[in-house]
Amino acid sequence: MRKPVFIGDILHRIKRPIDIDPLASYKLVTVKLYHKGVVLRKENLGADIKSRMYQVKAGDFILSGIDARNGAFGIVPPELDGAVVTNDFWYFEIDDEVVDKTFFLELTATHWFDEICRKGSDGTTQRIRLQKGKFFNQTIYLPELSEQRKFSKRFQAIKASSLALTSELTHQQTLLKKLRQQILQEAIEGKLTADWRAQNPGIEPASKLLKRIAAEKAQLVKDKKIKAQKPLLPITDEEKPFELPQGWEWSKIGEITSVITSGSRNWQSLYSDAGATFIRSQDIKFDRLCYANRAFVDVSKTKEGTRTLVSQYDWLIIITGANVGKCAYLYEPIEEAYVSQHVALMRPMLKEIGVFGHFWLISELGGRGLLSKFIYGDKPGLNLPQLRNLLIPIAPVDEQQAIVTKIEKLLSLCDQLETQISQNQTHAEQLMQAVLKEAFSHNSAAEPSAIPKATAHA
Repeated sequence: MRKPVFIGDILHRIKRPIDIDPLASYKLVTVKLYHKGVVLRKENLGADIKSRMYQVKAGDFILSGIDARNGAFGIVPPELDGAVVTNDFWYFEIDDEVVDKTFFLELTATHWFDEICRKGSDGTTQRIRLQKGKFFNQTIYLPELSEQRKFSKRFQAIKASSLALTSELTHQQTLLKKLRQQILQEAIEGKLTADWRAQNPGIEPASKLLKRIAAEKAQLVKDKKIKAQKPLLPITDEEKPFELPQGWEWSKIGEITSVITSGSRNWQSLYSDAGATFIRSQDIKFDRLCYANRAFVDVSKTKEGTRTLVSQYDWLIIITGANVGKCAYLYEPIEEAYVSQHVALMRPMLKEIGVFGHFWLISELGGRGLLSKFIYGDKPGLNLPQLRNLLIPIAPVDEQQAIVTKIEKLLSLCDQLETQISQNQTHAEQLMQAVLKEAFSHNSAAEPSAIPKATAHA
């Protein structure tokens, strides 16, 4: 059986005024939006605190008078016991003779309490906040305490199972990430195609492929289509990270590319609502470009020409910032696009090398692992000479194609597994919400009773 109660019957607002000592240090509390909890905002000396302050204790239910309607409420954690807040934060004792505390806190994890706070708020667009009368005088309907406790016990068991499932799914994602890298590593070491090599002994070795690339590159220089580059130092045995199969060769990125360049700062002043695509570091994901918010530049206002014009089969690698070393490969044709100064463009001499080389560049023990040796300091970054000197294993062309086919097949299976894991995570979250919805939206004597939408009383 349900009974009507006011929000003010459940939550008793309390205040603990505190005299601020100018020489003492105080923890200041804030409440994050969208149910993300109560956290430390900062620590201040008393002399720097100008507002009237109030003390909170661990276990207090606290909300932001301004942002409660956006899920800014929660429980004060033990580490913030004795912290201080301004009068913009309301904190309460929960009356356990009216509502089971655990039951109530589960309610606040849903959007039901967001709606309570929204209806209890008022004001101008820029000054909407909780209003005492509107908030406390809302009526809700509660089951008997015994029913509340029965639900809480049942829900805690479901919650524990859901947490265990979520933990297992997270573990599966970690294993899947390791599996992806293991596939890449075995591919770039030639282990993935050991049987293929045994069945195809007469293929052209990579040494001849590299000679052809060198000849074609020399012709491009002669024809003034690309600039001559300084010779790269020979590769020593100490540099080689592992032994290659017979028929493979170590090379350097600078030897197998016709272009290695990056954008300039000049582009930054050329942003436009339309025009050529401008590729920034945030546009580069695990394997290809992904525009969450595409940027454009007005090419007519620059004198840079086509130096950083992007083409199909290019490698694009981030050279500054938190994601330095992340690389995309342009599988598909691309409309006119240029790169920012945070992105390097590397153009393989042969498109056949593109996909194989990309798998090398994104492998943790391959390109990314070697590049990490150059990345250090507060502002991590790579320079173009480092990219030119980066080692890369070159397999015979036919074997490269066999490797790519195997990798793509295996990674496709990984994608399917990842989709299943994501779906299971979504289902677990939906189950939790469904249990809450079932409990609070049906009028039943056998199950925990309903809590319908609140109504306001004058």
